[in-house]
Amino acid sequence: MNDILRTLSSSIVFWLAWIIIPLIMEILPAIGNLFILVKKRLSRKKIEEVPEHFPQITLIIPVYNSETTLRACLASVNDSNYPNQMIEIMLVNNQSKDGSFMIFNECQKEYDLSMQWLNAKQGKSKALNMALFNATGKYIIHIDSDGILHPDALYNMVKRFEQNTNIHCMTGSILVEPRLVEDTPNLLMRLFRRCEFYEYCQAFLAGRNYESELDSVFTLSGAFSAFRKSTILKTQLYNTDTVCEDTHVTFQVRKYLKQKIHLCENALFFVDPIDDFNKMYTQRQRWQRGELEVYHIFLNKKIEMAKGFFSNFMIRLLMFDHTFAFPRMIWYFALLCLLFVNYPVSLVAGSLAITYLLYVGSGILYFFSILAYLQPYKEVREYYRSKWYICLLMPAYNFIIFWIRFAGIINSINNDSTWKTANLTEEKEQFFSVLRKDFAVAGRMIEKIRKALNHES
Repeated sequence: MNDILRTLSSSIVFWLAWIIIPLIMEILPAIGNLFILVKKRLSRKKIEEVPEHFPQITLIIPVYNSETTLRACLASVNDSNYPNQMIEIMLVNNQSKDGSFMIFNECQKEYDLSMQWLNAKQGKSKALNMALFNATGKYIIHIDSDGILHPDALYNMVKRFEQNTNIHCMTGSILVEPRLVEDTPNLLMRLFRRCEFYEYCQAFLAGRNYESELDSVFTLSGAFSAFRKSTILKTQLYNTDTVCEDTHVTFQVRKYLKQKIHLCENALFFVDPIDDFNKMYTQRQRWQRGELEVYHIFLNKKIEMAKGFFSNFMIRLLMFDHTFAFPRMIWYFALLCLLFVNYPVSLVAGSLAITYLLYVGSGILYFFSILAYLQPYKEVREYYRSKWYICLLMPAYNFIIFWIRFAGIINSINNDSTWKTANLTEEKEQFFSVLRKDFAVAGRMIEKIRKALNHES
């Protein structure tokens, strides 16, 4: 009997050791998020007032070699439910070398939109700042040239501003375009892009939706964000010393103007799915680097980490994304070691299965919450619902993303900040190049020792 109790207690302790991190970091927050999201959705239903008038708005669209996407972007603005005569569009060209300007000229003739073309030669941040100084709209809205607006997006965002005078800046909800996902010819890549679609849904319609209620949104997405003009011009504008200028301006609003950051969950903006794994690798590393740079600029070095964990969301995020990343990494490798110290394979496999199922469970909670928020968008909602099985794959997908982000942490330590980062193929080539050089050095040393021994003999 004692042997059975000892075996049972050791198994429970073992499983708890492996389950505690996903339980604390994923499952419990998912349950809390669900309650907050339901509360937010019910409170939003009470706000149905229509603005008495439509104010002038300025859309700032950065352009860099956007020949293949610019037309669709401008067409989505033209087809939006916001009055064209109240929209000013400023296209800020940052040294494009393709036919983007030709597309702009054609769209001027095709669409009844007020559009200006501004040339900039000093990078994206300075280009955006130039447009801000020339904007005339009451609200400044940024959108990327490689995405398209939902017809209701601009209307819903301006409506939220007009109904809430305490809201000074918002980020829209960024989703991957389902049609482009399904047009992917390669089956494996199509499955990967479906996971990306689910990731964006969870990030915006669940994650940032929840963070908005707790005033802990980390980034006003550069792909689709909006400001009161009177607010953005009080900041130090876009910074040229970081690869994440959108995150930097977010924290200027938060720290210097003491304003909250909000999400407009019913303002949808659709972006292209990722081209390939190399693009995913560089994109996520750039986001990771930008996050660390903003921490370095805005986090008070004198703040006590223990107290700040409960009062400062930046510290909590830093702990989850970076400090806890190292023990998680070690635990993954430790699992293999356990097989060599008399732990049964069934015990290790069982703990992994339970952990994986816990992550799937948190994804299912988000699944039902996101379905509720997509209710006004029948096509998108039906697509999301029909791909329910992706919930089963998301823990594995997130595991891959975790290692990409972890590589971003390491690279941010070793390399200077730059917009262009090495992709996975380039890093693999660099790794094997260093490996070949090291083996060559070792080979030469062995050869010298061999010749010396032969000479003595």
